[in-house]
Amino acid sequence: MGETLITTTVVGLTGGIASGKSAVADLLADHGAVIIDADVLAREVVEPGTPGLAEVVARFGAGIAPGGRLDRAALGKIIFEDPVARKDLELIIHPAVRARAAELTRAAPSGSVVVQVIPLLVETGQSDAFDRVVVVDVDPDTQVRRLAERNGLDENQSRARIAAQASREDRLAAADDVIDNTRDRASLARQVALLWDTLES
Repeated sequence: MGETLITTTVVGLTGGIASGKSAVADLLADHGAVIIDADVLAREVVEPGTPGLAEVVARFGAGIAPGGRLDRAALGKIIFEDPVARKDLELIIHPAVRARAAELTRAAPSGSVVVQVIPLLVETGQSDAFDRVVVVDVDPDTQVRRLAERNGLDENQSRARIAAQASREDRLAAADDVIDNTRDRASLARQVALLWDTLES
């Protein structure tokens, strides 16, 4: 008989802004998951000296990287005011992030549960790229309250950010598993523990 191949389970973890993706990722890490965070990688791929930063400078000009380091505030001002510029930036960053995430996934020990935390997983059409898609779900009013507490945004600003993402319905439609993060930390931990049992089985 041949050896049984122990495969890696790759999970896409997503949710709307202020839904609690990081809290769920931290709990999954406590259980032993390998966490790959797209937001962290998006910073990594434009560090000084990277091909990603060179592409961004070629598109937006040397003024957005004084001294060879990306000025995120300056770039943010450009892309938030210009949808074409934002799309151009995404065309540079997203492929680089996906390539790095794939590299890290391949490097994970055989049999691992790898969790890729991707805020825009549904928006970028990646639902079919994972063994399981986990959605952290909260209602919009909870998002608004948390954005006020966390970022100091008023209701109009919060709802504009929520509206810029995929709808709650679209995210839930893409989910294999849903984590309800409207209650307390203990409830969240219990749900993650149950999820972990299914991921390991």
